[in-house]
Amino acid sequence: MLQYYKYSLYKHNEITFFRKKIGFVFIFILLNLCPQRKKHKIPLMKISKTLILRLLIVLFYAVLVAIKVFYKQVDPFALIAPGTIVAGAIGGWYLFKTRRNLLYYVGLYLAVALLFYVERLGGDVLFVGGHVLKFLLMGMLIGFSMRNKKLSLWIFSSMIIGVEVGLDFPEMSLELKRFGDIFLRLIKTLVAPLLFSTLVVGIAGHSNLKQVGRIGLKSIIYFEIVTTFALFLGLAAINLTEAGKGVKQVEVTETMKEKSTDLLAQLEKPKDHLVDIFPENFAKSIVENQVLQIVVFSLIFAIALSLVQNLKHKETMINWMESLSEVMFKFTDIVMYVAPLAVFGSIAYTVANSGTEVLGNLMKLVGTLYVTLIVFVLVVLLPIALMAKVPLRGFLKAVTEPISVAFATASSEAALPKALENMEKFGISKKIVGFVIPTGYSFNLDGTTLYLSMATVFVAQMSGVDLTIGQQISICLTLMLTSKGVAGVRGASFVILTTTLMDYKHLGISVEKAGIILGIDALMDMARTSVNVLGNCLASAVIARSEGELLVQKNDE
Repeated sequence: MLQYYKYSLYKHNEITFFRKKIGFVFIFILLNLCPQRKKHKIPLMKISKTLILRLLIVLFYAVLVAIKVFYKQVDPFALIAPGTIVAGAIGGWYLFKTRRNLLYYVGLYLAVALLFYVERLGGDVLFVGGHVLKFLLMGMLIGFSMRNKKLSLWIFSSMIIGVEVGLDFPEMSLELKRFGDIFLRLIKTLVAPLLFSTLVVGIAGHSNLKQVGRIGLKSIIYFEIVTTFALFLGLAAINLTEAGKGVKQVEVTETMKEKSTDLLAQLEKPKDHLVDIFPENFAKSIVENQVLQIVVFSLIFAIALSLVQNLKHKETMINWMESLSEVMFKFTDIVMYVAPLAVFGSIAYTVANSGTEVLGNLMKLVGTLYVTLIVFVLVVLLPIALMAKVPLRGFLKAVTEPISVAFATASSEAALPKALENMEKFGISKKIVGFVIPTGYSFNLDGTTLYLSMATVFVAQMSGVDLTIGQQISICLTLMLTSKGVAGVRGASFVILTTTLMDYKHLGISVEKAGIILGIDALMDMARTSVNVLGNCLASAVIARSEGELLVQKNDE
């Protein structure tokens, strides 16, 4: 009887539309609750996923319009943005089902970047139309990222959406910094155990202590040579462009003064960088995120473990470390799922907090830095990679994710776990990856050293002081010493810059003017951090090649 009722209710043509829908729902419940044979199952109405999403978008807009009617202070772009981005994402999902060439993504990205300029040329129609089209293209970027499932694409999509949110919704964007803070906290939790386990397994697992010393010596020599090139290249670039001489008088805002005072407060307690390399308490080193101290402790621990004569005890500890290393790499993969959200929040906060006024006045400095860093990569790092016979295709594939994380978050720490994981997958042994990359975070900051030489002369030019070649070389020699071993110092670049300027204050350089750079520091930090990560990844590959431990897959050659 029940079966007959179901079929008759489903097929009856004279039932009203309303009753048919009620009957459909009733039948659907019965079919799911009552046990049925396969041959008695009724083909239910197929509802397209895109139809559901369209209905949700319409409903969403209806709710927003209602809010706008009753609460007129709502920003109109708050009504346009969410639904349009979702619509673009749906369109991108279907459009890029088979078209997954990266050129499509680059084209969309450049189109969005162009619309940032076009929509501000004037006129309400152009402004609103530009926004709607921009939101639609941003949604398509998300759709492309969903299809390709690459972390780097998600990060770059999050960046440009973060810029838009920071410009259009500045008050809300100031609250989004939490996403970036949460991500960095998660990264800090895994850095110490990941470094510790990787280094111990790499060194104690092979028990070749002479090789450890050889790797250390090669690394230090390599770091000094490359960073010296970076220093003098930065010096040449700023003298060529003279970016500081064309700057209009920019006032140091209260925000800049507060940030400057906060960072310089670290100088009140004098530090001995040589002593600070060695940990006084391992737990304290972890809490303070002193990467170099963690490396030193791990090295000593690994050497001690390799000297243990009892093979059972030794193998037990090495096996435990291998297990810890594997777990921490999986931990890294989980944390990286948060990276796009962190990038979105960090970029939105930076844009909303800094604004675009300061950027306009100091654009020449930013342009000089970016161009010089590109020249450094092409003129210094690329020839090194070619001379060391590092397979470029595989290397670029391995460093894409760490560099994109570093660029978007302006944090070397955030990129460290992914750099360790990817370079090991690339074919570099654990001991070289675990030693060279973390040590390079203190001694091989290529992008930062280039920036420091440039920024020092920039402030002097802004102060109206013409430094002689001898004085500039003297500054470079000072920076070569002061820029080492300060990776654990918050705002290290600004602290080093200020202390160097203080040493040459007698020449008439205004140290206070250094605070102006803080207004654009976030934008410059993104570029120099990316080059730092790239330089350290390349250093590990070069050292591995010199030791004959660069085992690259054939398809990466």
